[in-house]
Amino acid sequence: MVSPLLTDLYQLTMASGYFRSGRARDEAVFHLFFRTHPFGGSYAIAAGLEAVIDLVEGYRFAADEVDYLASLADDDGGPQFGADFLDYLRALRLRVDIDAVPEGTLVFAHEPLLRVRGRLLDAQLLETALLNLINFQTLIATKATRVCLAAEGQPVLEFGLRRAQGVDGGLSASRAAYIGGCAATSNVLAGKQYGIPVRGTHSHSWVMSFDSELEAFEAYADAMPDNCLFLVDTFDALEGVKNAITVGQRLRLRNKRLRGIRLDSGDLAWLSIQARQLLDGAGFRDAVIVGSNDLDEHVIESLRHQGAAISVWGVGTRLVTAYDEPALGGVYKLGLITRAGRSAEPRIKVSEHSAKTTIPGLQQVRRFSRAGKWIADAIYDERSGVQAPVTIIDPLDPTRRRSLGAELESEDVLVPVVRGGRAVGERPSLAAIRQRAQAQLDALDPSVRRLMKPHTYPVGLTEDLHRERMRLIEAARGGRGATPGAPSTPARDAGGS
Repeated sequence: MVSPLLTDLYQLTMASGYFRSGRARDEAVFHLFFRTHPFGGSYAIAAGLEAVIDLVEGYRFAADEVDYLASLADDDGGPQFGADFLDYLRALRLRVDIDAVPEGTLVFAHEPLLRVRGRLLDAQLLETALLNLINFQTLIATKATRVCLAAEGQPVLEFGLRRAQGVDGGLSASRAAYIGGCAATSNVLAGKQYGIPVRGTHSHSWVMSFDSELEAFEAYADAMPDNCLFLVDTFDALEGVKNAITVGQRLRLRNKRLRGIRLDSGDLAWLSIQARQLLDGAGFRDAVIVGSNDLDEHVIESLRHQGAAISVWGVGTRLVTAYDEPALGGVYKLGLITRAGRSAEPRIKVSEHSAKTTIPGLQQVRRFSRAGKWIADAIYDERSGVQAPVTIIDPLDPTRRRSLGAELESEDVLVPVVRGGRAVGERPSLAAIRQRAQAQLDALDPSVRRLMKPHTYPVGLTEDLHRERMRLIEAARGGRGATPGAPSTPARDAGGS
């Protein structure tokens, strides 16, 4: 269970401020989204939602957690938080509503992955934890998908636990990698906790503990006759293959079989081709060759282009740490506020960087398709709705527009997952989430899926939402309030998040 103290201090100081100013029960809508696709790609795979639901349902400040907050001092040495606010936290039960894209759904920049609606104080307290849970798993699921696409249907095994970012990072990465398409994990705890298939045989230390490699393989075959996949590169890879063949021939006499070999160093393309020839020549055509050693989607793609005879890929460090892009950069921004006695007011953050200017309102995403293939996504305000035919406008370039005809099929992407702080609907199995991710990839044009210089999938604002956004931007830059008569102006920055 995630503690409510898994947050940044400023979330609690803002919550205290809302409480002191009588704003705690104002209604707010926040959206969680990212601005840039990771890894130079053109999509991401949403993941981490199950942990979010668990967080919200179990959100309680325990007595010792409140005592800790009571011990914090401000700059003058006095208590950081007042006793009445701490009493409020003791009794706090979240009553938020959350709509989110189901895990395994493909998502795109500027679209909300998750929408939180409820009391301002409640929704604010969730920000840091939601970003922590969604950002990392979405990043790893996306990386895993790219690796699996590079493998072109060959199994990918996730071997990253020993290099993962801590215990929770290892578990979360294994879960997300499975969503993204990996066939199994070496992480036994992830296997137990999430039902992911587990795989593994032996390491170099097993071989090094014996007087010879052949003796090591023979001993392993005696101990694990139905799991004989030998790591052959402790001393000399091709000699290791020959020793594996020798033991494989003895296994045959016991009606057992050599399942394969693993190469973990050297020129994997050349070595795998040579190993395949040796194995096939000895009659072990069904023995697999597993390749590992700092693999990622680009290395795998290169090895396949070189004709490598690898049939299973073991990917570790560069997958579970998202080695080339270690953060998704998701953000959580206010889109709508309803103060006591007032109607709902849209809110916008304006930046000197156009990509950081937010989208106001109560956002939903409508996905349009034809014959099972996606065409484009429209971000719209649920208060005004959307109907085809519709024109969508690029949020970064208003001159780029696309018309979507009434003949297209469409569906909303965000669905209810929490109402009044409690989960609604069925929770899919991890296997079902994984299947959804694959089906979603199949619906995406290959030009958008490709690893290098992919085509950009069209995402835009409806004309109504675009006009509202531009009105708020002009009001902010003109120094006026976001809404006539509103007491505050939209947030404006020159950088930041």
